[in-house]
Amino acid sequence: MFEQFLWVIYPYICGVIFIVGHIFRYRHDKFNWTAKSSEFIEKKQLMIGSILFHVGIIPVIMGHVSGLGIPKEWMRAIGVNDHLYHLGAVYIGGFFGFVTFAGMLILTTRRFTIKNVRKLSSVSDLIVNTLLLFIICLGMYATLVTNAVQPDFDYRTSISVWFRDLLAFHPDPALMRDVPISFQLHILSGFLIFALWPFTRLVHVWSVPLNYVGRSYILYRKNRTHQQ
Repeated sequence: MFEQFLWVIYPYICGVIFIVGHIFRYRHDKFNWTAKSSEFIEKKQLMIGSILFHVGIIPVIMGHVSGLGIPKEWMRAIGVNDHLYHLGAVYIGGFFGFVTFAGMLILTTRRFTIKNVRKLSSVSDLIVNTLLLFIICLGMYATLVTNAVQPDFDYRTSISVWFRDLLAFHPDPALMRDVPISFQLHILSGFLIFALWPFTRLVHVWSVPLNYVGRSYILYRKNRTHQQ
């Protein structure tokens, strides 16, 4: 029963909260749909941390999408054998994972240690930063340590199959039974961040100002007064 809850009920609960929460917040709290920037308090660490995090997280997300969404047989069909895939996941994924970790560590340390930034932060801000850092650490540990200690474990025959079945609404919790604890915690905490997403500053991800690319420049002119 507990296995059924963890790998069937809990993911769907998080998914429903993610969808319904976004709809509710957009309809009833759209004016607080913001990232609440603290750039005016401290800029250097924010810039470095943000750049590292965003440069790292995009390839990491793409790696998760390909690893979970594309069956290994399809990868073999296009010439990517298991050994080549493993090298890419460990070394390329590990590199961008480290970049993401470095950026998140800077951002989290900044939020907790700089007094004025901490005062501006809400409880949800502190929770999100800590949880994201925890998720990234687990992902790095699973990729670099667990894979080295248990080289025979292949998440594409267990986690990936379970995840695709989850999207198809017929997940098999037995597939997750022998998955190493580091991977399990990484997945469970990942679903938790999706459940918290609508109620935190993470909603700003959906508000990319694409109209800025084509908008006209804003001109500023001095107001000159002539002396009589």
